[in-house]
Amino acid sequence: MNILTIASRELRSLFLSPLAWSILGVVQFIFAYIFLAQLNTFIQIQPQLANIENAPGATEFIAAPLFATSAIIFMLVTPLITMRVIAGERANKSLALLFSAPLSMTDIIMGKFLGVVGFLVCMAAMLALMPLSLGFGGSLDYGLFFSAWLGLILLVSSFAAIGVYMSSLTTQPTVAAISTFGILLMLWILDWSSGKVADANASGALEYVSMLRHFEAMSKGLFSSADFIYFILVSATFLILSVRRLDGDRLQR
Repeated sequence: MNILTIASRELRSLFLSPLAWSILGVVQFIFAYIFLAQLNTFIQIQPQLANIENAPGATEFIAAPLFATSAIIFMLVTPLITMRVIAGERANKSLALLFSAPLSMTDIIMGKFLGVVGFLVCMAAMLALMPLSLGFGGSLDYGLFFSAWLGLILLVSSFAAIGVYMSSLTTQPTVAAISTFGILLMLWILDWSSGKVADANASGALEYVSMLRHFEAMSKGLFSSADFIYFILVSATFLILSVRRLDGDRLQR
């Protein structure tokens, strides 16, 4: 119950934040633009697709690319959403109040994390409604659709966990945002780096650590337990590190 209370408080504070609403508005505008651009292109090439056997449908041509592009946008905006989660509390001197409350550090971190994820899921749900609307006028590959959407949710949850950890390390939200973006970018481009490494074992390790490789598989409808476990491990690792960090802060008081 403590976790849910903190999560609802965090989610409410996000929806009361002008920055969060600005991000939500701008991001949804970008999503809508990309969706309409993909839809327009899909309509224009319908005559060519009609002559192709097993031609890609709306899900492959519109929904999957939309989710793939949205992943990059989430990578850019998630650090702005998570930057004040702990750093803001520390800067406002309100973290001491949480430490004095009958709450464990796990309650605090998990509550903050779930609040942020709740906000990101709302953004992803609004995004999903766009391609879902195509189902009223045509057919969608719902297996591919929900695999890609689940991959996006797991991806942004990992983003949020990393953001919470970086926010727990500093008193400056701006520093937390920049640090989070740096780590996310590094994990994103590791797949590209793996192609530059001659050693097969090192290349395979870089590919496994890369977020892009795991998300790409799910965005193509290739659901694998290895990809699912990867995102769970990333989230769990950074959440545990966040709990350890707050435990250290509390012991110093």
